[in-house]
Amino acid sequence: MKNLPVIAITMGDPAGIGAEIILKALEKREIFKYSIPIIIGDKKFLKKTADSLNISPLPSNITIIDFKNIPKKFIIGRPTRVSGKAAVEYIKSAVSLAKDKKVDAIVTAPISKEAIQMAGYKYPGHTEMLAELTDTKNYAMMLTGKKIRVVLVTTHTAVKNVSRLITRKKILKAIRLTDSALKSWGFLNPRIGVSALNPHGGEGGIFGDEEIKIIMPAINDARSEGIDVNGPFPADTLFTPSKRANFDAIVVMYHDQGLIPIKMSAFGKAVNITLGLPFIRTSVDHGTAYDIAGKNLADPSSLIEAVKLAAKLTKVNITHFRD
Repeated sequence: MKNLPVIAITMGDPAGIGAEIILKALEKREIFKYSIPIIIGDKKFLKKTADSLNISPLPSNITIIDFKNIPKKFIIGRPTRVSGKAAVEYIKSAVSLAKDKKVDAIVTAPISKEAIQMAGYKYPGHTEMLAELTDTKNYAMMLTGKKIRVVLVTTHTAVKNVSRLITRKKILKAIRLTDSALKSWGFLNPRIGVSALNPHGGEGGIFGDEEIKIIMPAINDARSEGIDVNGPFPADTLFTPSKRANFDAIVVMYHDQGLIPIKMSAFGKAVNITLGLPFIRTSVDHGTAYDIAGKNLADPSSLIEAVKLAAKLTKVNITHFRD
């Protein structure tokens, strides 16, 4: 046990499925092969959830950082100010533990962007919150599953904003972060692909000129630094098996451009990784799932995979991350 990494797992939005998937993951016992988990949440709420869903209670020997911040009369299945405030408190606690080297990594259950904004926090999501809490300027979201790894240039924003938000500097930053992360995970010469923004890669400027004016210059900048990167490739063919096999990771311009192929191939088993942080952070590939909260329908698979991957990434030599 002493050689296993200590991993803080946040309960996420208590009105969602976070408590349920944590309890189910612990019940399956698999994560104990890879980690020493510490749960950050509300102990009574976890017990209440276990009792109501007939799930095994929390193991008596597991460490719980108990915030006691869920009232007795608490409605699940929808965002509230209370649930948003609680979710942020759990995250801040996990970050503090990681910064103080008291845990080796953090794994986060899903939060609601609406709920945390109702609580007065203006973060668009976990990634941006973690970056601010750690004063991280260069960061990116990666999703990985079934040998597909995608890194997003823009994250949680309206599609109408994407063309304005992608810049040569931001694309280069995403490529650099991807290359650095892959090398730290054991890839000696990472191969990176970059997606186009427009249909058919803009068709020589007919359908848009972002590829010519922004994306290709960023790729050339990265190449001049010795990074093995190619593109931009039309997104509708980039994720076909034969094409994606050429790359260890793919940098995409916006959220759904990368998450659709990931979720089509590995939904429930994919993992979210924040690149650039001073510690390892992974998360699930799904949201709060308010529609099934409290119905004993939530699948803990993605949480288990997130813990397993966080544990792997704490190792110095990640020889098996290619699997």
